[in-house]
Amino acid sequence: MTDREALLQDLARRLREYDAVNDAFLAKSFTDRHLILDLEDGHSLPGELRDLLADHDLQGANEEYDTGGDDPSFAGDLEDGTRHQFVDTRTRGDHQSYVVE
Repeated sequence: MTDREALLQDLARRLREYDAVNDAFLAKSFTDRHLILDLEDGHSLPGELRDLLADHDLQGANEEYDTGGDDPSFAGDLEDGTRHQFVDTRTRGDHQSYVVE
């Protein structure tokens, strides 16, 4: 595990301690690392959490990928809340793609 990954794992652990947060975890796309944040139903992303994520170079995926979404991080509805996706802009594009033949 790299230092950056360990730092983000620790951040995800700390985020899970917030009342509005159901879960927080790391995931990878083909070339990017993401932090996924599941919020409880009826909660929006608190500004302090958005600031904390930005301080760790995590940007809302809709904003980073310029998808045109109204919310910079909204990724979809869950049965018991909403999912938000953030891109690790510090290491964006550094991850190895997997090719299946």
